[in-house]
Amino acid sequence: MPTYDYECGGCGHAFEAFQSVSEPHLKRCPECKKPKLQRLFGGGAGFLFKGSGFYTTDYRSAGYESAAKADGPGGCSGDPTSCSRPGCGDA
Repeated sequence: MPTYDYECGGCGHAFEAFQSVSEPHLKRCPECKKPKLQRLFGGGAGFLFKGSGFYTTDYRSAGYESAAKADGPGGCSGDPTSCSRPGCGDA
């Protein structure tokens, strides 16, 4: 669930609220109780996956995976006779 920033037009109180995306935005200020809250637009962080089970390699493209297989498990050895990369082994 995302965190939204709010600011009251009556008293100037600013705070963050942890709400569901489908929840309606808040209207009353928790400090002055006036219905003058405005939800602020921020850059936000998008969705953050936290906890075990989420890795940057989980959603790699097929092109990345095929290039990784072509590199092999150890990568380049620096030997131009066993590597097909341009300039490999140049010192």
